[in-house]
Amino acid sequence: MASAGVAETNESILIHVRSFPAVSQRDATVLILGSMPGEASLRAGQYYAHPRNAFWPLMEAVLGIGASLPYGDRIAALIARRVALWDVLASCVRPGSLDSDIVDSTAAPNDLPGFLSEHPLVRTVFFNGTKAEQAWQRHVARALPGSPLRLVRLPSTSPANASYSLKRKIEAWRAIAIALEVPQERRRL
Repeated sequence: MASAGVAETNESILIHVRSFPAVSQRDATVLILGSMPGEASLRAGQYYAHPRNAFWPLMEAVLGIGASLPYGDRIAALIARRVALWDVLASCVRPGSLDSDIVDSTAAPNDLPGFLSEHPLVRTVFFNGTKAEQAWQRHVARALPGSPLRLVRLPSTSPANASYSLKRKIEAWRAIAIALEVPQERRRL
């Protein structure tokens, strides 16, 4: 799935990382974009694998997808709800796990225009944090001039985003359930 290479510089060892394939079906109506999987996710070969990342608890709270389900079941539940999951960046050099560690000059985007062309029902793109939105603006937006997509930045689910409590993140991330028109009784509070 993911791979990493090592590039040595005079100052430190830099790691070249690659994102995972998209999780999606053609009927997806919502796309959630991160920037690049962190070290824990790359090691596990799973999106949002860091135990303190709030992504899966948020999916439980807003879409009713049990955070303790096996990974494959959580992915299947996202797909069943017509949610696609991917990262803006296909690869980059990043000496650590934080978005702030990404060496911008090495960032290469995934083919999001192609993805959206193959998923014509996607109407809303949600960015998991500021870095994902910035990478979209830098690498993707100009390839989609006049796009009718609704673009929404959400607070990062990363444990590094301690300025937002889980409660505040849930409030913001409810926008996904609204975009999907998930009935209130199917959402967990």
